[in-house]
Amino acid sequence: MNEFYRGRRLRRNPVIREMVRETQLSAADLMMLYFVVDTTDEDFKKEIPSMPGQYQLSLKQLEKTVGEAVDAGLRSLMLFGIPKHKDAIASEAYAPNGIVQRAIRMLKAKWPDLQVVTDVCLCEYTSHGHCGILKEGDTCGEVVNDPTLELLAKTALSHVEAGADMVAPSDMMDGRILAIRETLDKAGYVNTPIMSYAVKYASAFYGPFRDAAGSAPSFGDRKSYQMDFANGQEALREIAADLDEGADVIMVKPALAYLDVIRDASREFNAPLAAYNVSGEYAMLRSAVDNGILAESAIYESLLAIKRAGAKLIITYFALEIAKKLKEGTV
Repeated sequence: MNEFYRGRRLRRNPVIREMVRETQLSAADLMMLYFVVDTTDEDFKKEIPSMPGQYQLSLKQLEKTVGEAVDAGLRSLMLFGIPKHKDAIASEAYAPNGIVQRAIRMLKAKWPDLQVVTDVCLCEYTSHGHCGILKEGDTCGEVVNDPTLELLAKTALSHVEAGADMVAPSDMMDGRILAIRETLDKAGYVNTPIMSYAVKYASAFYGPFRDAAGSAPSFGDRKSYQMDFANGQEALREIAADLDEGADVIMVKPALAYLDVIRDASREFNAPLAAYNVSGEYAMLRSAVDNGILAESAIYESLLAIKRAGAKLIITYFALEIAKKLKEGTV
């Protein structure tokens, strides 16, 4: 009679450990992110100081870098645009020949099967850095919700018209999914899915991204529209609302500090779930690995933890690095 559980039987060698492994990570689980800059310098490639190994790219350099990712086995990416001109109504966000629109057309012409997803928000394009329209004279950053919906829907439509496979609104305005869904459907794009940043916390982990995209608010903060990081039940309400409005994929952002929310969402809803491993999470791990504080395997371990928590798709700046290692069999 066995007196205790002998779990080590299934850990004795690499083959048996792989046989019983519960969670696997593949290139198909990963989505890479790119910052494309509206510039006349075709060779523009600027490393982001707070995100070593990540770059602001011209269209030409984007093509080159994405080619490397495709060769590594990545199948999807997300685009963020950095315009030449910013104004109070984010006009470059929905300009037919805006930087993201041009990038989409270039990528889809080169790789028709590559899934090109676009971030839909106005913060990179507004002169004040907030994610929507402000009242005249506002000094707090309280975005006016309903007028902003029209511009978000207009931006999403411009991306889809350029060839985007999926749009991902990240603004956290109430009703944005419905507004975008109705606009796309009316224009005949009934089969274009929406990935909603359904759960986006007002997090300190976004700092490096705001350096990369030049999108930090010039005054106030985003706490009146992004979620309080103390709340978990609120996340479930936000997801339910977005699914009711027509979201096809839901997202939790950030990821590593919110694994409990990812797990709750995966158990509560029968919908594809993405998790955004954000810039601050990347910067912490990148620094720890580069300085010898952690082994490089900590990167793979952290991404596997996100998937184990319930995410079906991981949006991460580590995507290319890990895809290469998966292809080489060196993870």
